[in-house]
Amino acid sequence: MYNSEQVSNTYLEQGTSKRQCCSARNSKQKERNVVASPFDPRVNDNPSTYFVQDRKNKKELTRVMIQDQMITAAMGGVLPEQADPMIFRHVLDVGCGTGGWSIQAALTYPAMSLVGIDISQRMIEYARAQAKAHQVNDRVKFHVMDALHTLDFSAACFDLVNLRFGCSFVRTWDWPKLLTELLRLTRPGGVVRVTESHAVAPSNSSALTQLFEMFQCALYRSGHLFEQKSTGIIDHLVRLLDQYGCEGVQEKTYTLDYREGKIGERSYYENIMRLFQTMRPFIQKWNCASKDYEAVYRQALKEMQQPNFHATWNLLTAWGSKP
Repeated sequence: MYNSEQVSNTYLEQGTSKRQCCSARNSKQKERNVVASPFDPRVNDNPSTYFVQDRKNKKELTRVMIQDQMITAAMGGVLPEQADPMIFRHVLDVGCGTGGWSIQAALTYPAMSLVGIDISQRMIEYARAQAKAHQVNDRVKFHVMDALHTLDFSAACFDLVNLRFGCSFVRTWDWPKLLTELLRLTRPGGVVRVTESHAVAPSNSSALTQLFEMFQCALYRSGHLFEQKSTGIIDHLVRLLDQYGCEGVQEKTYTLDYREGKIGERSYYENIMRLFQTMRPFIQKWNCASKDYEAVYRQALKEMQQPNFHATWNLLTAWGSKP
C-alpha cells in the first residue's frame, strides 16, 4: 500500500495523455462545464448528488484518503477477486475521489494504465499531486467528470471499469443509465466491477449504531438505497449488472474486522470520526438526525476507544463481462 501523506492545499497540474483511445476528449472544456450541468429534475439537489455536499471540505478529503487505503488493504489488494488482473491494461476508475485505488493499482501492476474521474475538482487536483508524488503520473491520469452523464471517452476502450462506493452519489434511478454508460466504455470481454457496503456497520457501540441508523435513514430517503435496510444496495448489485447487460455476473463478500490491536483499527476510528462530522448536514437535510446528535456522536467516539470495542464492515464486490 502506498504511504499516506498529509493533505496539502497545494496541488500539481497534470496534462492530458493523447496516446490512448481511453484518454479524455476535450477534458478542459468538460472540467469547466461539469458543475453547471443539469441533474435529475425530480429532486431539488445541490450541484452534486454526493452525500457530502461540501467536497472542498478538508476533513472529507482526508477521510476519503484514509478510507481508500483502509479498504484496499483490508480487502487484500485492489483486485483480490480477479483471477488474472494482469489482463487489464486500460482501466477506468469511476468516482475515484483522492485517487487511492488507481494509484495503488498502478503501483501493483506496472503494465496497467488508469484513468480516474470524479466530479470534485479538489479531489482530482489532490489525486494528480499524489500520482506525481508516487511517480505513476505517466500511467495514471485524473479528470473532472460527472459519472451520471455521458462520459468523454471513446466506446469500448477500457478492459476494466471500476466503481467503488457508487452509492455515495448514485440514486436508485441513476443505475440503469450509469451501468449502460459503463458498458459502452468497456471493450467486449472486458469487466465492469462494482463494490458497495452495508449501510450499517455492526458494532458493540450502541451510540455508533444509532449514528449508522440515522445515516441509513438519510440514504433511503434521498434515494440512494432501494430499501430502508442495511443491505438496501448490495442486495441489488448482481441483479443490476445482469439486467443492464453484463454476462457471467459473479460476487464476492468481504467482512472487515476492527478491534483493538488489529491492523486498521485506528484508521477505522479516524474514518468514522470524520464521516459523521461531514455527513451531519446530509443526515439533517433528510430529517434523520436525532435532536441529541452531537451527544450521540461524542458518546460513539468514547465507546470506540474502549478496549473491548469491536466492529465489522461488510462489503460486496460484483462483476460481470461485456458480451
